Amino acid sequence: MDKIKIDISRQLMEQSFVSIPSGRVEMRDDRTKEAWVAEVDAFQLAKFPVTQDLYEVLTGTNPSTFKGSRLPVETISWVDAVNFCNQLSAYLGKDSCYVFNSGSEIVTVNSQANGFRLPTEAEWQYACQAGTKGIRYGELDDIAWYKENSNNRTLEVGQKMPNAWGLYDMLGNVWEWCTDIYDERVYGSYRVIRGGGWCDMERSVMATSRRRSHPFSFRIDDLGFRMAINAK
Repeated sequence: MDKIKIDISRQLMEQSFVSIPSGRVEMRDDRTKEAWVAEVDAFQLAKFPVTQDLYEVLTGTNPSTFKGSRLPVETISWVDAVNFCNQLSAYLGKDSCYVFNSGSEIVTVNSQANGFRLPTEAEWQYACQAGTKGIRYGELDDIAWYKENSNNRTLEVGQKMPNAWGLYDMLGNVWEWCTDIYDERVYGSYRVIRGGGWCDMERSVMATSRRRSHPFSFRIDDLGFRMAINAK
């Protein structure tokens, strides 16, 4: 096994994946006042957002504004994130979850693939709430880096209290891309982001907060991603 593969395997072990049971989650959109219930199949979700050490050892690049091996990688577009997932899948002999259609911004998702992917929006909220219906899984200062305690930057992952399922930094630190298109009728290919970031006020750092942006061009220093895989 070459050194890069050893480093990737070690960092994936450090990152580790948590088994999330099947269930259902109550979703809502404050913009449209819509509410709906989503069914969630069992899956696995990374304990932490993707960190810069893992991103850099695989891609040879680090686009982050705030540098540090155990900081979440940020300044990442949705396409950057899914390309990383595909690249990691290929490197470890797994099936790619995303297929890019030549000459367009259409990306097909293979939901049956065994490779790495972004969580769906429903998976993300369900995992964040850890079987509850709460907007947070603890007192905000105990669980999240946000505007009042972040010193205006990202912080190393895993320092705050995890939720009941052992997931860290689901709220605060960096927003996280999800697989889903937000509202194709209004926003075209814009994708969903969840969780709030280091520069957000308390009112934005909730399990139910939804935002969206352009998948190819939007990159900012409080936006990263977390990986999921289908249940084994």
